[in-house]
Amino acid sequence: MPPYVLTILMAVPLAVVSAVAVRAMIARPILDHPDARKSHTRPTPKGGGVGPVLAFIVGMLAFYHFSTLAETRFTAVVLAAVAIAAVALLDDLKDFSFLVKLGAQALAAAAAMATGLALKTLALPGIGEVQLGLVGLGITLFWIVGCTNAVNFMDGLDGLVTGVVVIASATLAVIAALDQSWFAHAAAMFLLAGFAGFLPFNWHPARIFMGDVGSQFAGFMLAVLGVAAAGFEMGQVSFLIVPLLLFGLLFDATFTLARRALAGERVSAPHRSHLYQMAQRSGVPVRVVAGVHWGFALFHAALAFLFLVLAPAEKPLVVLPALAVQLVWATYVIRRMRQTGTSW
Repeated sequence: MPPYVLTILMAVPLAVVSAVAVRAMIARPILDHPDARKSHTRPTPKGGGVGPVLAFIVGMLAFYHFSTLAETRFTAVVLAAVAIAAVALLDDLKDFSFLVKLGAQALAAAAAMATGLALKTLALPGIGEVQLGLVGLGITLFWIVGCTNAVNFMDGLDGLVTGVVVIASATLAVIAALDQSWFAHAAAMFLLAGFAGFLPFNWHPARIFMGDVGSQFAGFMLAVLGVAAAGFEMGQVSFLIVPLLLFGLLFDATFTLARRALAGERVSAPHRSHLYQMAQRSGVPVRVVAGVHWGFALFHAALAFLFLVLAPAEKPLVVLPALAVQLVWATYVIRRMRQTGTSW
């Protein structure tokens, strides 16, 4: 049986596993109380990411049991992702300091990199293939930790991150299957199934939030799969596939971090000034903001498939249309803020 047939057959049962776990988290809730930096106005359960995490674990156990193409060297990656989820769930309960969370993320990233998942070369336009050496390890560590946090930071509006993760995972699952990269395919399919089972509970008005357990887990796994995607071709330019799929989230997180740093704000302090939050605060309905980001994700998915057929020298240029769209969105949000008198 081809691996993709197995993962497709598993998708619906895994979505059900996720949904059942999410309903259990709603029944015995970890409550997220509203405050000045949050968008919701009533106590709402969080920790719904337990559902997608459980679905992913069950899926991986079945994949490694039934498929002869499962690669044992990636076992450490799965264990690192589960460890990230466990620490994040405790964070949902105890509210750890940012340094504790950062340390856990760095350790999980190091465990994943120990399996050989690291950028080694990169083909640059006009230069050619460059051997990265130790720089590649630094870039990989920065990417995994940065992506984990970016997805976590962006999970502040009903359905927004969940929908983006579903679209990005579906796209990556197809691309990985075309390349016959079966670990990346299976992991992406199980992420897709888990978050698809969670999405109905998270759509506005959300019955439950994914919490750090879901957002950090999703960010970490997609970051790792981004590094795995670098192996799709020799020049490792395919590393751009996952950053492209998540470009809307990454742009907002980077824009906000840069804006706050330039304004002299303490960047690690809680806030409610991401572009998506400013759009909602200035009067754009929650479902519209989430839908806009889903639209970004679909556009980026189309660009990812275009990426596959471009010549090597042209591949990095596929990021430019994505950047142009984000600049238009940022301009719209800032203009709307001025019109409604909304401040950062």
